[in-house]
Amino acid sequence: MILNLDDIRQDIDCIDKKIVQLLEKRMDVVNQVVAYKKETGKAILDTSREAAVLDKVESLVKKPDYQASIRATFSDIMAQSRAYQEKILDLSDEKN
Repeated sequence: MILNLDDIRQDIDCIDKKIVQLLEKRMDVVNQVVAYKKETGKAILDTSREAAVLDKVESLVKKPDYQASIRATFSDIMAQSRAYQEKILDLSDEKN
């Protein structure tokens, strides 16, 4: 059976839409983290927390061949989250 590339791409587009929705929800929660860190003066980077998250994510992956790629993806997601937090906190500092 020959697979239809257009159909496969439609599947990917559907998955991408769901990923974007979930990432937006995640960033909504990151905004709460920013507020907490601003109030408490806690550092943006918590290496032990990030390591624990990455280990947990990797343990959730059912197909071992995907573990490294998914771990790297989540590492990138957290790096973008940190960059966003820094941006928001810097903007907040400029207002004060």
